[in-house]
Amino acid sequence: MKKILVPTDFSTNAEYALKVAAQIARQHNAEIILLHMLELPNQNSDAVGSGSDIPEIMFFKNSAINRLDAVADEDYLDGINISTVIQFEKAFEGIVNISRKNNVDFIVMGSHGASGFQEMFIGSNTEKVVRFSEIPVLVIKNEISDFKADRFVFASDFSAEIKKPFAKVIEFARLFNSELHLVMINTPNSFKSTGVAESIMSDFIEEFNLDNYSTHIYNDVNVEKGIINFANSVQADLVGMCTHGRTGFSHFFNGSISEDLVNHTVRPVLTFKI
Repeated sequence: MKKILVPTDFSTNAEYALKVAAQIARQHNAEIILLHMLELPNQNSDAVGSGSDIPEIMFFKNSAINRLDAVADEDYLDGINISTVIQFEKAFEGIVNISRKNNVDFIVMGSHGASGFQEMFIGSNTEKVVRFSEIPVLVIKNEISDFKADRFVFASDFSAEIKKPFAKVIEFARLFNSELHLVMINTPNSFKSTGVAESIMSDFIEEFNLDNYSTHIYNDVNVEKGIINFANSVQADLVGMCTHGRTGFSHFFNGSISEDLVNHTVRPVLTFKI
């Protein structure tokens, strides 16, 4: 664990994410890259960059620099190696590009809860970051004064395509010293008998060196509710899942998991790219 990228739009929810990133960075002696995406009002215009736009661009940039420096000086970041970046680019594209350019280990970002993704992540930007990021993305919804992942729920169909990202799941479980709760959600539309489900999970797990885990089969009306209800039942600190780059969340979630999962659970969510 060397580098953590934290995008900020200076909102309260972005600060929640930064505080969690600070706790993780301090525990693992990691660097935080604090990123602000500067999307100018006329950024889509062909005239951007013309002489008449320069004063406006400089105004926005200088204002962003001052605010970013103020955030980097917060007391809860004392003793942590912080670097700041301002990027003129679309939010999700810039976040993904900066993570690649700086060899970031994972991204920590904030979001609103049931009210949906807002602020810098207006509309589908958060979903796009999760979808296209090659590295894990940790989404934080509220303030967590003592972040921990003692109970880490990972929900999956445990198909062959999950094997590669699952190695990263194990890495993070060990990083956080977590007990890994592996769960397969059974729904009326995709039902497996207990014997079949147990066999799938057992065959999947035998290829990995796991030492602190348990397996579960949970029945519910749909996958999203199943994950939320199971996470509640074990009082999970963290919920993990895999995503597809081309179609969003894995076909395990019937092609595209509803944003309800992220919006309706108050728990941190950690996503891994298939």
